[in-house]
Amino acid sequence: MEPLRTLTGKTRLAGILGHPVSHSRSPRLHGFWLARHGIDGAYVPLPVEPARFEAALRALPALGFAGANVTLPHKGTAMAVCDVLEEDARRIGAVNTLVFREDGRIEGWNTDGWGFLQNLREAAPGWRAEAGPAVILGAGGGARAVAHTLLSASCPRLTLVNRGRARAEALARELSEHGAVVEVADQPPLEDAALLVNTTSQGMQGQPPLVLDLSPLPAGAVVADLVYVPLETPLLAAARARGLVAVDGLGMLLHQGRRGFEAWFGTMPSVDAELRDFVASDIPRT
Repeated sequence: MEPLRTLTGKTRLAGILGHPVSHSRSPRLHGFWLARHGIDGAYVPLPVEPARFEAALRALPALGFAGANVTLPHKGTAMAVCDVLEEDARRIGAVNTLVFREDGRIEGWNTDGWGFLQNLREAAPGWRAEAGPAVILGAGGGARAVAHTLLSASCPRLTLVNRGRARAEALARELSEHGAVVEVADQPPLEDAALLVNTTSQGMQGQPPLVLDLSPLPAGAVVADLVYVPLETPLLAAARARGLVAVDGLGMLLHQGRRGFEAWFGTMPSVDAELRDFVASDIPRT
């Protein structure tokens, strides 16, 4: 049973803007942290149609909101509304976290890459970005966030594999402008990969499974999947069957919320088994 909380006239407010937004687990996540820390706050879903996004966003500070998360389809649009962009948001080209400053400015962050890296280091403590090449499946927003993060953490070489090669090549050119070694391949070069990351929707509930022969991967490789519905995707199951470290996408969701929570409510929360079990209670295991 979830603990009961009473809101007051001093309640700090935050929420998540999306369309639709009913599927989001962020209210459950932030609600857990608010209850755990005894904070007089509320985090609410805010369903906003694209045509009304900017007007809705600019109204939130006047309504007493400290900030908000942004999900599809508003991540790109939010950038244009922000007065200040953190470097990660600028490089990734999308915003998922907004902080409303006392001087009236709206600050935009992207915490996806940070959350991915925190989750990876927690679930695979022996992994080091500089230890070897990484292979990323996909070339969309998730791939962009992961790629920028891995390169910033000193990954020596990155290979992008996407069904639409042109999109992967465009992302590779962008990443290579900063002096990084980024390649594009039609098939994932797994023989010397230290990390394999799936950023596509393959393996997600209702989507085709990601079928990939993992036998070429070295024994110490790590396999990560951004998908978290189900928690154990076919890719992760195959990795575990090979004795490899498998990292699911739920931890990334949990960790990426920590920085926003700290900015809005003044406490840096932690991710632990109790939180994970609470948020995952209605997520299919396989």
